[in-house]
Amino acid sequence: MEAKYLDISREILEIRRQHKVIKPIKVEAHRFINDLLQLLFPHFTSDIYYSPEEVAGKVSLLKRNLKSLLISLNNNSIEKIDEISEKFFEKMFSINQELWKDAEAICEGDPAAHSVDEVILAYPGFRAIAIFRFAHELFELKVPILPRILTEYAHQETGIDIHPGATIGHSFFIDHGTGIVIGETTEIGNNVKIYQGVTLGALSVEKKLAQTKRHPTIKDNVIIYAQAVILGGNTTIGENSIIGGNVWLTESVPANSIVYHKSEVRLRNTNEPEPLEFII
Repeated sequence: MEAKYLDISREILEIRRQHKVIKPIKVEAHRFINDLLQLLFPHFTSDIYYSPEEVAGKVSLLKRNLKSLLISLNNNSIEKIDEISEKFFEKMFSINQELWKDAEAICEGDPAAHSVDEVILAYPGFRAIAIFRFAHELFELKVPILPRILTEYAHQETGIDIHPGATIGHSFFIDHGTGIVIGETTEIGNNVKIYQGVTLGALSVEKKLAQTKRHPTIKDNVIIYAQAVILGGNTTIGENSIIGGNVWLTESVPANSIVYHKSEVRLRNTNEPEPLEFII
């Protein structure tokens, strides 16, 4: 070993000692959420379960894997880990029911969807929502790091970035989805539909505002079309409103509103001579 590398090697070794983990957390986290979704949705696996006992056995295995992940994060006592794991799996069935409502809402709301099975198998919006709902439960249980690893995995796979701290009601519909950003303190009601490129963000990203509501509130039955940007913790979109594409909003909108961006489009006949422009 060349002497010039020894100092930096010592630094690397010290960093590794300070941030020691028992196993590669990201790989195991991805495996955990995929195994969980494969249990709940037969669309994602060839595994067949013939009895309740077999399903219960799989749940026990998943619970063990979650505990192993929590231990790897090195931030919980063993007692706390047991409590978190129990509470998480107690909510598994209700979260699963929410996901079926999401899939049904997407199927009913999109003319291009021919079945709920197609939605589950092929729609990135559904996958992002599914991972988010489980990550959100871990976030509510004060689990560090892991919820963000899960939602960033969904972001990587789908292009949809939902912070696990966001609150989202039932029958949530993401159509297309690429480029959607939903911030940590966003509150979304029931039966909301969002198209690609929508940002539900903060007006300021100052660190001192970390514990405040920085992102908007979207009430029930709202539709937000592509590329709309809605910012600010005091911004509320009222029930049954429609937000048009490319709208930029930093103030509240009352219920039953239609908000749209007016742009100018010019048409010219191709046979008409085009005026010359000289730029010096």
